[in-house]
Amino acid sequence: MAAATALRIGVIGGSIAGCAAAVAGFRAGAEVTVYERSGAELQDRGFGIVIPPPLHRELVASGYLDAEMETAPVATRVWLAREPGGRSTRELARQSSTVTPCNWGLLWRSLRTSAGAVRYLRGEPVTSVGMAPDGRAVITTARGEERYDIVVGADGHASRTRQLLAPGLLPEPADYLVWRGAIPLSALADHPRELELLRGAWVTLGFPGGHGIFYLIPGGSRHPGAGDRLLAYAIYGRPPASPDADADPGPYVRELAKEHFPAAWAEIVGHGTHRTTACHPVADVQVPRAARAPLLLAGDAAGVSRPHTASGAVKALQDALCLERVLREGPTAAAALERYADERTAAGAHLVELGRRMGRAQVEETPDWAAMGQEEVDAWFRGVLAGTRHYLYEQPGAGVTA
Repeated sequence: MAAATALRIGVIGGSIAGCAAAVAGFRAGAEVTVYERSGAELQDRGFGIVIPPPLHRELVASGYLDAEMETAPVATRVWLAREPGGRSTRELARQSSTVTPCNWGLLWRSLRTSAGAVRYLRGEPVTSVGMAPDGRAVITTARGEERYDIVVGADGHASRTRQLLAPGLLPEPADYLVWRGAIPLSALADHPRELELLRGAWVTLGFPGGHGIFYLIPGGSRHPGAGDRLLAYAIYGRPPASPDADADPGPYVRELAKEHFPAAWAEIVGHGTHRTTACHPVADVQVPRAARAPLLLAGDAAGVSRPHTASGAVKALQDALCLERVLREGPTAAAALERYADERTAAGAHLVELGRRMGRAQVEETPDWAAMGQEEVDAWFRGVLAGTRHYLYEQPGAGVTA
């Protein structure tokens, strides 16, 4: 018998991880309630994300995502740098790297729709989680208390629920930042070569002390098939000498691009008004155990890897698929959570270690990008991976013909 039959599951956090966990619990037969502290809709939050095509297909086939949700799949990764002593673009290498870029807001909206039968309490912050004498968990909010057989902590990288399973555990910061943004496609109007490149590839642009990632994503239209696009980016580098936490990050990103990027890419980053721009610290953390009945952690609450692994949303979605499977297999909720903890704790630890290696190689100890070619890039990244397989880097060394 499925462990979730007649179970009550409370989910703390209504973002990607929370909505995915809610869909998992509902599909497994549980009664699910989601507590989201924000009173606003979340679809306008976040930027571009990428997921592996096989995972996207599985999520569509399983009913987590709408098949009509817009994506912008590409099959190639192109490495670029600025020509030494000049401002032109030098292509370093091409690799097979098939990804499915998504708009965070569209992904959230699709998950939220799939969780439509779930009770979703917006503007309902959780004030505490406790334990009842019968072994169940108690969620307390301003409206009162409710008891649950399982509580899923999906409350993000600063998770308070994490402290219940790993008291005192805090993210370990890196000494660099990431600037994320989304630029209207009009920024590419005067750069047809770059636009043509981005229609079939995602780009890594290396510079001393960092790199930038660029790819097209759906624009977020509520109308499937609208075909609008945004240019999403993530630029990794050292913080400004005199950081101002309240300052608009856009000007610093534009200056960084002007200093280090080829002229065309600097113009693209500096062109027009960015749809969204944000600066985030880079950090990682992993709980020793992702679940202990009746508590379970999902998404960033369970573990955060450095974003070079492109696994934030991916991990949350994989957590949900695992949760649904173990709940269906039973025979008890406690047994299901043990199996979840065995599988997802190991997966999270693997990502944390890989993210640190990638961060060292691509930001903290960057190579002489402009001096590299196809063979050098392939050999360098094989060394970074050290035998590890990851969906972004499945075939280093398999060059792609332009």
